[in-house]
Amino acid sequence: MLEQTINYTDMARRISGKRIGDLLVEGKLITSSQLQIALEVQRQEGGRLGEILVRQGIIKYEALLELLSKQLGVPIVDLKGRVIKREVLDLVPEHIAKTRNIIPVEVVDDKLVIVMGHPEDIITIDDINLITGMKIYIALGNPSDIEEAITFNYQSNNLDMGSDGNERGVESDEEGDDDENIDFSPAAQNVNKIVNQAVHDGASDIHIEPYKKRLRIRLRIDGVLRDKYSLPVSANDVLLSRIKILSKMNIAERRRPQDGQFTIKSGKKFIDIRVASMGTAHGERATLRILDKSLTLISLDKLGFLPDTLAQLKNMLKITFGMILVGGPTGSGKTTTLYSMINHLDRQELNIMTIEDPIEYNFADISQIQVNEKSGINFSTSLKSTLRHDPDVILIGEIRDPDTARIAVQAALTGHLVLASIHASDVSSMIFRLIHLGIEPYLISSTLVGLLAQRLVRNVCSYCVEKNAPSEEEVKAYQEIMGEELTSVSTGKGCGICSNSGYRGRTGIFELLSMNDTIRSRLMSGSCAADIKQEALNQGMVTMAQAGMTKVKQGLCSINDVLRSTYSIV
Repeated sequence: MLEQTINYTDMARRISGKRIGDLLVEGKLITSSQLQIALEVQRQEGGRLGEILVRQGIIKYEALLELLSKQLGVPIVDLKGRVIKREVLDLVPEHIAKTRNIIPVEVVDDKLVIVMGHPEDIITIDDINLITGMKIYIALGNPSDIEEAITFNYQSNNLDMGSDGNERGVESDEEGDDDENIDFSPAAQNVNKIVNQAVHDGASDIHIEPYKKRLRIRLRIDGVLRDKYSLPVSANDVLLSRIKILSKMNIAERRRPQDGQFTIKSGKKFIDIRVASMGTAHGERATLRILDKSLTLISLDKLGFLPDTLAQLKNMLKITFGMILVGGPTGSGKTTTLYSMINHLDRQELNIMTIEDPIEYNFADISQIQVNEKSGINFSTSLKSTLRHDPDVILIGEIRDPDTARIAVQAALTGHLVLASIHASDVSSMIFRLIHLGIEPYLISSTLVGLLAQRLVRNVCSYCVEKNAPSEEEVKAYQEIMGEELTSVSTGKGCGICSNSGYRGRTGIFELLSMNDTIRSRLMSGSCAADIKQEALNQGMVTMAQAGMTKVKQGLCSINDVLRSTYSIV
């Protein structure tokens, strides 16, 4: 990061004589009259001008940071998902970081990089310089993100400390170490720390796995499991008992599988956690699925669709009845896509109802039904009841049994637009999944509007990306899928922002089959899945592998990740 940051004395020279308000007016982010009103509020109430403008709703803080970044030549750092090393945090005491709202993130060549939201605060930078005795470089960050990063990083670093005060890395189960020397603090506190760190890292799941000589805790980040903590096996019972109490599960039962759910506060937001436990050879393990309802809903335009595929899907959503299915394995982003489709529709003129397990995002102006199997509220019974409430659009979280499939098809036939997910590997497999659930081909032909299959692939980290020549295997894979040569690939060399993984965030890759007379005719004549898919390809359908390789060409993804996600073998 160092080459992208700036020495604070150089920065001070750049902003001297230029007020932030003047920069905002020059950048046409606010008007002169808006500036004068904000300055008057500042004179009366005090506070920072930028924060006043944000509070008044005149600008967003992100826009202010972008302006400062351009003016000062200082990068903006996204602190979400960033884990900061203890030796870096120890350079700045926690109380100083909290009171000044700054956080140290990296040391390079004896120079300390700090992230702050107010680069004009030269006094704080001077103080950090005196405290550390190091040359200071700065980067910009959202103050609220900095506040959360301080809480998560300073607290989470207490979890895997040994009694001697030294940090312990994750060691192999075969080798083992003196695990009994690790100090395991009270269970309630540690559950909070583990969940907070997982939310901070952007994890979707927490895996708590007991082995012979240690308790292994891993986080699934961007679809890949990463080791996070190694604790003594003795910690497992205490930790899982606490999780079971929160989830209203039977703490005495340690062998049979159980399910539960609880809500926990992480920072300023509440996080729903779905829990599953089961016995293993070395004790009971648990998997915690993180459901963050505060996450911003992603629009269809930002899911990763190629332009032609996106335009085709939007046209399908204009149809008033029929069924659109979204398919893929668990964790492929089906629910996010369905939510984005719902959000694309007009919620004022349409009666939109959803049946979900669980409800992962709360919509305004939409009736959402939570499935509860224990109370007899399942997908099929809820769908029957929903049809009595005059819906225009029905979202079904998952078609998983014959009854739900049958009622969904009936709803699509009788004038409703049905959006649903189904477990299937590609678009042609989705058709035959319906057949296996007992739906006749003529009904499928009459109701289906379109089939969307998808996967998630990791983005190459934009902070440490570099161009390299592709390997022979990569050239071969790309050429077999795209029919053209590839001269370079983008790879992430690893940095502090991506936790040295080389990847940061994920994007979708999709294949969309639009039902037409030719494909309906093939379905009715008993064609196999391969024949139906070939007909769709003849009509111009782009496969998931081709969509992924297009992003490889754009420098967004890696070839290996696309092949892994689409199960392609070349």
